[in-house]
Amino acid sequence: MIDSQSVKADAVVGSDSRGFDGGKLINGHKRHVVVDTLGLLLGVMVTAADTGDRATAQVLLERVADAHHRLALVWADGGYTGPLVEYCLATLALVLAIVKRSDDMRGSVVLPKRWIVERLFAHLMRTRRLARDYERRTTSAEAVIYWSMTLLMTRRLARPRPSPA
Repeated sequence: MIDSQSVKADAVVGSDSRGFDGGKLINGHKRHVVVDTLGLLLGVMVTAADTGDRATAQVLLERVADAHHRLALVWADGGYTGPLVEYCLATLALVLAIVKRSDDMRGSVVLPKRWIVERLFAHLMRTRRLARDYERRTTSAEAVIYWSMTLLMTRRLARPRPSPA
């Protein structure tokens, strides 16, 4: 799954790396993530909030496809439609499946397969350092996201398994 999240930036974040997301009315950074079906992070890219999802997804999906050769299918929301679907199929040999909302849905609705990436964003927001963006450089912000996911994965590995009866 691929998705993005806009996060407010602190005052220490320079104006050269921040932007204004008009859709969510947030001045700060945008986190673009690709996760697997277990909700584990495959790739992350932090940009200014005014950067478009499709342009960043093209670069991020190239990075993820190079690192994970067995990747064949990526689910995305309606913000990733258009020429990106054809680009992924022709250049990266990835099928970009768009999970769309029906027009009669109102309010917040959980869509199939989309909840996995939203759960990752919830895990990130529980990390105190990621609730707001305090990093001056986007590479530092990406490193903090990887650090937070490392903590999540080690907790999952250390969790005691129930014994078979």
